[in-house]
Amino acid sequence: MGVTKFLTIFVVVFFSLSVILINNGVEGFHKIYPHLQSVSAISVSDLHRTSYHFQPPRNWINDPNGPMYYNGYYHLFYQYNPNGSVWGNIVWAHSVSKDLVNWKALEHALYPSKPFDKFGCWSGSATVVPGKGPVILYTGVTDDKNTEVQCYAIPEDLSDPLLKKWIKPNALNPIVIADRGVNGSAFRDPTTAWRSKDGHWRMLIGSKRKDTGIAYLYKSKDFIKWARAKHPIHSKSTTGMWECPDFFPVALKSKEGLEMGVHGNNVKHVLKNSLDMTRFEYYTLGTYFPKKDKYVPDNTSEDGWAGLRYDYGNFYASKSFFDPSKNRRILWGWANESDSKEDDVNKGWAGIQAIPRTIWLDPSRRQLIQWPVEELNSLRGKEVKMKNQKLNKGDYVEVKGVTAAQVDVEATFSFSSLDKVETFDPSWVNAQDLCAQKGSKIQGGVGPFGLLTLASQDIEEFTPVFFRIFKAPNKHVVLMCSDATSSSIKNNLYKPSFAGFLDVDLSTGKIPLRSLIDHSVVESFGAGGKTNILSRVYPALAVGNEAHLFVFNNGTEPINVQNLQAWSMKNADIK
Repeated sequence: MGVTKFLTIFVVVFFSLSVILINNGVEGFHKIYPHLQSVSAISVSDLHRTSYHFQPPRNWINDPNGPMYYNGYYHLFYQYNPNGSVWGNIVWAHSVSKDLVNWKALEHALYPSKPFDKFGCWSGSATVVPGKGPVILYTGVTDDKNTEVQCYAIPEDLSDPLLKKWIKPNALNPIVIADRGVNGSAFRDPTTAWRSKDGHWRMLIGSKRKDTGIAYLYKSKDFIKWARAKHPIHSKSTTGMWECPDFFPVALKSKEGLEMGVHGNNVKHVLKNSLDMTRFEYYTLGTYFPKKDKYVPDNTSEDGWAGLRYDYGNFYASKSFFDPSKNRRILWGWANESDSKEDDVNKGWAGIQAIPRTIWLDPSRRQLIQWPVEELNSLRGKEVKMKNQKLNKGDYVEVKGVTAAQVDVEATFSFSSLDKVETFDPSWVNAQDLCAQKGSKIQGGVGPFGLLTLASQDIEEFTPVFFRIFKAPNKHVVLMCSDATSSSIKNNLYKPSFAGFLDVDLSTGKIPLRSLIDHSVVESFGAGGKTNILSRVYPALAVGNEAHLFVFNNGTEPINVQNLQAWSMKNADIK
């Protein structure tokens, strides 16, 4: 992902370019601050630093690049500023792990050093090529006009199990240059490549033409000489630049992941794009026709801004990979800070990676499911339980005995009747707006109910994660919110009401919720991972041992906490 020429306000665009939300002049995502790019904090603040999410000891990080599993190690490359805590001086940092939880940093894999990447080594992917081993494809920037080309890097020594050193063969690079009709300054982020039955390798590159987002497809016999297909694999008007595209197959009847080259009647394909214009992502499910090099989305969700998302919160530039050691597909995503650039400079760090998630197709075949990788459970420590706790209107009950600032909580909320649900207004098409309007403090019928996370003792600060149920013609509508509005008494913070609609079977009379709480992160998974929301928050009171966790209900229908388990989380070993 390249530099984005943003205004100094945070802009969120939902359904038309005319809808703009401005929040106190705080940037939601990265902007260029040349005077701060090499300003390093004298000391790093531990306040609000995460304990089990991936982040380096200091400085700025953004996109996860080229995650892969190779010879017994998980590799995570990521965009990193070694000199400061705002975007700039970007290199490909490199860490390795045996378990996706504990990580060891290695020397930087890539940094600007050649004419074809002198002005930047931006995002890309890794592909394990039979007979060659891992190959990194990445975007190089050649000049101060942001001319973008695609480049090729390989390990210096394949016998090194950690692949510590990488080289960029001069004779091969760049491997792809924007040809006629392609916008050379909006041409980046090559995907993991796949080999089809015709023997050709294929990869996608994100781009745009005016306001149309485009994924160009390139083909190669030898992984070195690439030619653009006659038509893009897919494009969509009004979506703007497609950054960090990801394209992969999912099995129709299994949770197991698939290698990139699998296609046919027993799979669907996923095309995800990160929207430079809006700073969120969307994906579609559909059919890939390899002979025509075309992808056709299903009509079960919108192909555009209002489409399906991996995460309805602070989650961007995501990248998935196939893990052959456990036959699963794993998803990484970046969560930026929601405070100011001055805060980031002062504290000496900015950005985290979300917990890696296993991803598969829901049995309905209409959306994906995500769940934290099973290895995360190894950090679970002291456990507390709550069973059959009744919550009447206005009740909140503390979950005691855990470190509420660093906890993994799974809860199942149940209700006996839907008779009291509120009527759903058809004009409520935007879940985030609805969450802001119908927050946790507003009394409802069935809901709001859920968790109050990172709460102060007297509830001056809290980040609620909750559900609210409505009745529409012929169906019920479930809203899931992670509302940062009351997360901190501090000003100059971006405190959005993140939300998504949840497709869940209410005939069971219950909704499960899992939240991973990690000091400045509340990462939540509704109904087993159907709707997911990551929030960044910065409490002033609810920090460390002063943080509390509650279950609550503010609806007239009584709610039962059927079962709750919460585990204090140990620190991950991230060197």
